[in-house]
Amino acid sequence: MHWRVDPHQLAKLLPQHLNLDLYRGEALIGVVPFYMKGVRPKWAPRWSAFNFFELNVRTYVICDGEPGVYFFSLDAASWIAVCAARLGWSRPYYPARFNQTVRDHKIQYQAQRIFPRGAYLDVDYQLGEELGASPPHTLEHFLLERYLLFTERRGLIYRGQVHHSPYPTQSVELMSCETNLIECIGLTPLEQTPKYVHYARGVEVEIFPLKPITPTSYTI
Repeated sequence: MHWRVDPHQLAKLLPQHLNLDLYRGEALIGVVPFYMKGVRPKWAPRWSAFNFFELNVRTYVICDGEPGVYFFSLDAASWIAVCAARLGWSRPYYPARFNQTVRDHKIQYQAQRIFPRGAYLDVDYQLGEELGASPPHTLEHFLLERYLLFTERRGLIYRGQVHHSPYPTQSVELMSCETNLIECIGLTPLEQTPKYVHYARGVEVEIFPLKPITPTSYTI
């Protein structure tokens, strides 16, 4: 789910050296609920893999000409994932409780942050038509096909890379959505309900270690 926000207010929340990546002049904040399955380090045996719900609040940025994602918050139902991501990736992970109910093509997804308390998501939606892989230069490609993430640690910008096949997208009919996750990072959406909503079935994802970079340009 993506909401439009004021680009000037959003830019103030970004670390130095990260520029907003706008879609046709729109600054977008995404609230993305999903399910992680079979998570494990590459060196670990398959039997050690674990599953958990996760939820992130993200926007889209450019650093040295490379498009990527910047995460404002990530909530997970795994204390292991929260601790590992905070220590190893310097990402703002929080522990949360989740519940998901699936009936035919209708899904209810709920999340409640444990600490600090207050952030929540409650969304009901129904899956629509299959859209397939997103062609380049489309809205879906802009939002979904992102293979770099950027984060800040001790004043330095770090670049992380992921690899996966293109997401098989579907349209969505949003029945209801209540959340304060965007307000929790200090922004007010321009509309009450998200402007863009998509769904994607799972894909296998490989995540590579973060590497520090030295950006050469920055624009306000």
